[in-house]
Amino acid sequence: MVWSRGLARFNKRVTNRVQGLWAPYLPPWAMVVHTGRKSGREYRTPVLAKRSGNRLEVVLFYGERADWVRNVLAADGARVVRAGHAGRLIHPRVLDPTDPVVSRSTRRVAGRHRRVLLADLTD
Repeated sequence: MVWSRGLARFNKRVTNRVQGLWAPYLPPWAMVVHTGRKSGREYRTPVLAKRSGNRLEVVLFYGERADWVRNVLAADGARVVRAGHAGRLIHPRVLDPTDPVVSRSTRRVAGRHRRVLLADLTD
């Protein structure tokens, strides 16, 4: 079950601005810094992210067609700030939650109907 586009638009304009205050510093939040595919502008999107070793897992509550996901995939990566530390997401991929590389806790959050963005994390 993917959340509605109306809720996504509201969150993009209102909620994300508030969450952006703490997302870079307070796990499990993280701030994904990505470049627009068409505009070339820099965007900052707060996400709930789980670190699993040197990977970052993000449940895609709005689906893989969300702008930020498409931007990260098109650029083959993005910057990320989590727990006050900056890093780089490389080799991002969208997986089914049943894929064995997805952690059990992320699988539980994703359920059967949400996909997971998985990326390698470098410092």
